[in-house]
Amino acid sequence: MAEEPIQLDALGASGAYRSRRRQTVEDVAGSPVAELTLVPGLFVGRTMKALHRARTLPAPERIAALARAGSLFAEGVFDGLGPAGYRRTVSRVSGVPVSVVAEAAAAISEAAGTAGETAYAAKPAAAVSDWRSPETTKGSAVWTRRGDVFAVHAAGNHPGPHSLWLEALALGYRVAVRPSRREPFTPHRLVLALREAGFGPDHVALLPTDHGTADAILRDADLGLAYGGDDVVAKYAGSGVLPQGPGRSKILVTADTDWRAHLDTIVASVAHQGGVACINATSVLVEGDPAPLAEALAERLATLPTLPPEDEGAVLSAQPVDSARALEKHLLSRAAGTTAWLGGDGVVEELPGGGAVLRPAVHQVAEAGAEQHRVELPFPCVWVGPWSPSDGVGPLRDSLVLTVMTEQDALVDELVAEPSISNVYRGDHPTYWIRPGVPHDGYLGEFLMRTKTVIRD
Repeated sequence: MAEEPIQLDALGASGAYRSRRRQTVEDVAGSPVAELTLVPGLFVGRTMKALHRARTLPAPERIAALARAGSLFAEGVFDGLGPAGYRRTVSRVSGVPVSVVAEAAAAISEAAGTAGETAYAAKPAAAVSDWRSPETTKGSAVWTRRGDVFAVHAAGNHPGPHSLWLEALALGYRVAVRPSRREPFTPHRLVLALREAGFGPDHVALLPTDHGTADAILRDADLGLAYGGDDVVAKYAGSGVLPQGPGRSKILVTADTDWRAHLDTIVASVAHQGGVACINATSVLVEGDPAPLAEALAERLATLPTLPPEDEGAVLSAQPVDSARALEKHLLSRAAGTTAWLGGDGVVEELPGGGAVLRPAVHQVAEAGAEQHRVELPFPCVWVGPWSPSDGVGPLRDSLVLTVMTEQDALVDELVAEPSISNVYRGDHPTYWIRPGVPHDGYLGEFLMRTKTVIRD
């Protein structure tokens, strides 16, 4: 007997809401798993107005509530799912390996517990957080919000990004989240945990919508965060919405460094967590002949197993067959003219129970400026090419993370100074390295907050 679909209600300012209009959420095999309520524009408008009217909790209360929510998210039962059921469901629906979902869930729980520290890491050293601080009697910078309501258009390729917007709650924003219809379970569970922990329904809301209504959430907020491709970056650049686009993370190995000593790190940078994240390496550039490195990468990546995403041994992501074939077709088209070391005949391996795993691909390009270096795909797909000092920083621009294996301080100086490179890791550090308190793509607080001078008697 088939299980009844999980009902994922919208979570508005008056509580849970279930509409007649619902979206079926399927797993990678095409089986229905849940029904997600889609709310109309009127519901969005009422909820956003309620968030604007609400009074922000005092900082100690919201920090304590976030810590409680982190524990509830990790250990509680929501939508009938305990921790194991949640992880398995997210894996089945998103195609992300269940071990990766477990890591992401632990990171979200930790982020909630530490948000009171990490959110304030962006505060300027000369500023204080409260106008009542003794420093303001002589005049001081006070770090204050740029608005009151923050909206999030969430990503669905990985649960991890949901750890970021918790910092907005820590800073006193009320938050409205539009979940991805690909994977709505993580934000639904997180918002329920936050409400149980002490945030009112007019402080954090979940607003599933169709695409036509989605922009209303961002429009009715003071500031927003949106995930997507280059089109999203272009749409929102310079606005009150912070776009989070492709990472195009890279590795550079210069001639004074033997890549063989760092092959484990290079392989892991490409394949860690199924290769689905913006901090996975999509390009490896080497000073000298790139062929031996491409060959070694291909040999290592070819050994990764093909397993259903909910299998504890799975390390590769899965997709419905149709979308996997579409990605494969796109890859083969973009790879025209390159040398295929792995995946040249395709990357899709269908699973017996339905769905398909996307296997790794390694292609060698002819030059550092090859157009393929801008192609980022949601599985371990890497472009390997040559680099020389005459190429300079140009081919390395527009990187979320750049791991550079070099002995050249002057080169590192240039890379750190380059505005379009967000993070520079020198030495044997994988591109996916991150820890609480360090910026991912700058601190979110840099966008959410400003300083103003306050002096008082």
